[in-house]
Amino acid sequence: MRPGLVSVTFRKLSAVEVIRLCVANRLEAIEWGGDIHVPHGDEAAAVRVGQATREAGLSVSAYGSYYRLGVSGGDGPDFSTVLKTACALGAPAIRVWAGNCGSGDADAALRSRVADDVLRCADLAAAAGIMIAFEYHSNTLTDTVDSTCALLEATAHPMIKTLWQPPVGLEASECLAGLRRVMPWLLHVHAFHWWPDSGSRHPFRHGLDRWSAYLAEIQSAGLDPDVLLEFVRGDDPSALTDDAATLRELVSRET
Repeated sequence: MRPGLVSVTFRKLSAVEVIRLCVANRLEAIEWGGDIHVPHGDEAAAVRVGQATREAGLSVSAYGSYYRLGVSGGDGPDFSTVLKTACALGAPAIRVWAGNCGSGDADAALRSRVADDVLRCADLAAAAGIMIAFEYHSNTLTDTVDSTCALLEATAHPMIKTLWQPPVGLEASECLAGLRRVMPWLLHVHAFHWWPDSGSRHPFRHGLDRWSAYLAEIQSAGLDPDVLLEFVRGDDPSALTDDAATLRELVSRET
């Protein structure tokens, strides 16, 4: 498992500053966001950021796009633009969002559009050797483990995976049970410790027991995902020092 960072953690920093921060904190990989650091369609910026990442000894973990399956194109970036940008970046995977509403509010038509669209995107990306990974997130069809697994089973494709992060507000045992269920499709993990809600960010070390259990479960399954810190207290770059040290310690235990 490689410790890394999701670049949207520091939207106010330049890509160069994000790279320097990762190097200083001995992180190894970056998921670059498609909103600020590597904008959709800016292939020149993608080339520059990808090269700078690799020259610093880091890996591009994924391209964190804001493409919403079954929705974007008419409202948001089209997938061909996202794919070209990911290729220019040298990303091995593209993050996509499973629609624009929660599973409890989604009708059959939206579910069908999302499923059809992700299969289309996966075929296009596969031609470039790039995987597709669902963002595991509220207000999408991946807002519950049941809905996520149903979507993954309905769209069985070797290049379709999912990201995972612990749903905010759930007990550790519930998060662990959900992680086990999505393990067959797991690509990477977004790591943070928010409790009991998204407005309460804590030092990552305060979630040490939870995260030890999560990573041990992943390791026991023989998986080797990137574990990427996402957001820190107060969006303060100095807060990354402690969080990164905790993550490196956890990852070293499981490798």
